[in-house]
Amino acid sequence: MPTVKSVPDGYPVVSPGLAVDGAADAIDYYKTVFGAVERMRMPRPDGKIAHCELTLGESVIMLGDPAPDMEFLDPKTVGGTPVNLHVYVADADAAFAAALSGGGRELTPMTDQFYGDRSGTFEDPWGHRWTVATHVEDVSPEEMDRRMADMFG
Repeated sequence: MPTVKSVPDGYPVVSPGLAVDGAADAIDYYKTVFGAVERMRMPRPDGKIAHCELTLGESVIMLGDPAPDMEFLDPKTVGGTPVNLHVYVADADAAFAAALSGGGRELTPMTDQFYGDRSGTFEDPWGHRWTVATHVEDVSPEEMDRRMADMFG
């Protein structure tokens, strides 16, 4: 008898699941901004999305339209989100520009960070918060500590 894996092939251990009011449009937005690849979509009878899976590199993001009867609620319904999703991309500046031109709202501008990333944070049109980053410098733990100390005086 074959053994079933506790984590199926093609899935990381943790995959965020996003409730997005307008999931079909969000799927297109995430494809444009992050270069996400859609690997499956399950529509509901009403035409909304019950479940979709997007891959970003080795990561999987699951999303669908809200389902209040299942307590699957979007950020705008619950008054915002305390969660920030961090995504590494080859060109963070281009991804950030695409996010804003697609209706995202800048939260922090693109900046070279003391820990070696260039990053910026935005809120997408559906209320989810994202940081896009490109790693531009390998920084030792000692140098990172020194830079952080300098930053905070």
